[in-house]
Amino acid sequence: LPVSSASGNGTDFITALFTATTSLCVTGLVVVPTYAYWSIFGKVIILILIQLGGLGIISFTIGFLIIIGKKISLKERKMIQESYNLDSAQGVLKILRKIFGITLKIEGIGAILYSIQFIPEYGIVKGICYSVFHSVSAFCNAGIDIIGNDSLVKYHGNVLVNFTTVMLIICGGIGFIVWLDIGGIISEIRNKKLSPNKFIERMKLHTKLVLITTAILVGGGFLFILLFEYNNPETLAYMDGGEKVLNSFFSAVTPRTAGFNSISTSGMTGAGKFLTMILMIIGGSPGSTAGGIKTTTVGVLILTVICVIKRREDTEVFSKKISKDLVYKAFTLFFIGSG
Repeated sequence: LPVSSASGNGTDFITALFTATTSLCVTGLVVVPTYAYWSIFGKVIILILIQLGGLGIISFTIGFLIIIGKKISLKERKMIQESYNLDSAQGVLKILRKIFGITLKIEGIGAILYSIQFIPEYGIVKGICYSVFHSVSAFCNAGIDIIGNDSLVKYHGNVLVNFTTVMLIICGGIGFIVWLDIGGIISEIRNKKLSPNKFIERMKLHTKLVLITTAILVGGGFLFILLFEYNNPETLAYMDGGEKVLNSFFSAVTPRTAGFNSISTSGMTGAGKFLTMILMIIGGSPGSTAGGIKTTTVGVLILTVICVIKRREDTEVFSKKISKDLVYKAFTLFFIGSG
């Protein structure tokens, strides 16, 4: 609509379609500067689409049906189960409410942390709006910002903005299945049904695989980006030691499909760009707000290769066997994604 643009003029169909698609699919790609082209109304529409895309259309639709009091059928429960890769369709509505609750809490905390920087810089109203928008965009791994043409480059030395963005991206990228599992274990410990010493042992195999793979990807990505870009005058060379570490870490996290950048992506070395592409292909974890072929897919593939080298018939990890169906799915996803 004309009211969506800052100029008040109508937007051509292709630009409008592209913006709606990139917002809903949380890709972070834009053909017009979001901060300048769109009006407040237009930015609100983009924000809503990002939130819808991050949590999933199915979840929001069924959540709306719950609010209006409609009975949810078994078919719709199955859709939620498949959407979040849950073990069964039993109790999915309760899980859906928990997912919405987790999202609001994390995005709320992110908005509060952002506001510490944005309110003094932009004023109360604009600062709050900026804080909410970027908190949702970061948690949903969308990477769309309303600050300027250079994403978060102007904040490359700001620990608060960088840390908040990174934590939101990771929280959204590890997946709701992991959060639900960890939350359930913490609840058992609080109710004295489980010893704190059993915390890791009680974790599901999925949770362990996601956390370990994520830590390796982020840690390895951080070290290699720091190495590749350390003396690059277009990225890290002009920064001090602390800023180099901060921005290398940020650049290792954001390729989860988040799309933000605190250093010039076009100015990165060939090795840095190649590593970024690999991290983008992998993306986040199942049942998360991020895209990609998923961390568990890569984890299963690596474990399978290790087991083949050790001449084991089955893929095993943490004394548990991964079914051949999952291994086949992992290889299928990898080759489809690589193609």
